[in-house]
Amino acid sequence: MTLWYPLLAVLAGLAVLVWSADKFIDGAATVARHYALPPLLIGAVIIGFGTSAPELAVSVLSALDGSPGIALGNAYGSNIVNIALILGITALISPIVVQSGILRKELPILTGITVLAIALVWDLQISRWDALLMLLVFAGLMAWSIREGFRDGQDALSKETEAELAAHDMPIRHAWYWLLAGLVLLIASSRLLVWGAVEVAEGLGVSELVIGLTVVAIGTSLPELASCVAAARKNEHDLAMGNILGSNLFNTLAVVGLAGSIHPLSVEPTLLTRDMAVMAALTVALFVLGRGRQGQPGQITRWQGGLLLTSFAGYTGWLLYTSLGTTG
Repeated sequence: MTLWYPLLAVLAGLAVLVWSADKFIDGAATVARHYALPPLLIGAVIIGFGTSAPELAVSVLSALDGSPGIALGNAYGSNIVNIALILGITALISPIVVQSGILRKELPILTGITVLAIALVWDLQISRWDALLMLLVFAGLMAWSIREGFRDGQDALSKETEAELAAHDMPIRHAWYWLLAGLVLLIASSRLLVWGAVEVAEGLGVSELVIGLTVVAIGTSLPELASCVAAARKNEHDLAMGNILGSNLFNTLAVVGLAGSIHPLSVEPTLLTRDMAVMAALTVALFVLGRGRQGQPGQITRWQGGLLLTSFAGYTGWLLYTSLGTTG
């Protein structure tokens, strides 16, 4: 079989995945607003989950198919894409200023969770016990987020989320329709994408991990890119940063945790020494930039956004060079 059919499957799967994720997020946020959930809770939890729904669907299906490279490459590669590529582009459009106290609390949490993720894959496998620990930590984090969402209604993220929800309001019947339809299409398009990605990897003679870190990770991160660019144009900086932090927390804990609980995942050594090292470095950089100092809000300036984009280009070039060098 030629590569044309798998390539078309990847492209079609990504296109439907991104479109259905957008509809799923709109439906879920409107349903949550209809039932009077606080805007901060919607912004920190529901939208964060929605933008990570493509990663979740793809990684779970990859685990079911016995393709750990795509499952893990998709999750950790998306974290790299979110920080280096998406925040880099967003900062070039409009420098990001972090006013939200909730987000400044999430920055060290994400850094700690990244350290936990590295510790759990140090033995080059993610067992079901490792996955269970990730899911328990994720449940605790969600409980904390829900408490913060009900307690602090004046946070900057809350105000920006409320304005965004008002701009995308729809009848509750339509919201339920898009919530369910979006979920079905997410699963179907992920199934198509995973099949195509595995076939492409085999056809090109590269590892599934490389495909997961590049094509799949970038593709499943497109909802975050669209939402962050839209937020940047409206100067909704906290919403843009909240999308990225929420997505990375979901990817690291829920996406990998669910995939590992379905099927224990073997880890290629290069994922730990190369890709997770880059993810950790970018997470620490985001922590330093986003926290701010001496009472000043954190920010990512345009030149810092340019550095993030440069780091992404360098990492991707290094990844492709080493993978092609191995196969060639």
